Amino acid sequence: MLYIVATPIGNLGDVTLRALEVLKSVDLVAAEDTRHSGMLLKHFGIKKPFISYHEHNEAMRTAELVVRLAGGENIALITDAGTPGLSDPGVRLVRECIKRELSFTIVPGPSSILTALVGSGFSIEKFCFHGFLPIKSGQRERELRAAAESSVTVIFFESPYRLIKALAACIDVMPERQLCVARELTKKFEEFLRGKPGELLERARKRSLKGEFVVLIRNSPSAKQAAD
Repeated sequence: MLYIVATPIGNLGDVTLRALEVLKSVDLVAAEDTRHSGMLLKHFGIKKPFISYHEHNEAMRTAELVVRLAGGENIALITDAGTPGLSDPGVRLVRECIKRELSFTIVPGPSSILTALVGSGFSIEKFCFHGFLPIKSGQRERELRAAAESSVTVIFFESPYRLIKALAACIDVMPERQLCVARELTKKFEEFLRGKPGELLERARKRSLKGEFVVLIRNSPSAKQAAD
């Protein structure tokens, strides 16, 4: 059996009892970063063999893990935080299991996407997750223009190294739109910054940016009215 196991996005207390039970019982843990995940398992007193599974070796590791699953091993797949497959490695392995009719199951848990969505105060009836914003400025602007015209709440991930550029691009594309930037989710200094792009850019420039950010764009009133 392959277990796709969600892990805490910041607060270790958010790990589920089922996740701990699975991690204690499997033969092998495939992790995005074995050092990071090693600290997680050590915290809970779990000792298991590790193997790396990240974007640079995903194809090779998938072939290897499929053989081990077919041979009867139980394997847990985890990432640095959250659910594997959501802007993290994992989808390729799931598809291969489906193709080969190998058993797998999802062990749900913490989600930065849903945590940020509920905390934003924006509409939650309909939303769209777009993963990380493109690195190249032209592609990033096209994504943001599409988001600005959307009738639903749009959610992106962004790194601390590109947040300033993303907010600056939002000023050009949607200067009056309400945004929410969520940071340090589930941690001691959890914060939801809400406001127009210019306001958020000014605040972001005055602080040290660390960790990953979730950027939410409030739906376009005009687009919603047109859809209705």
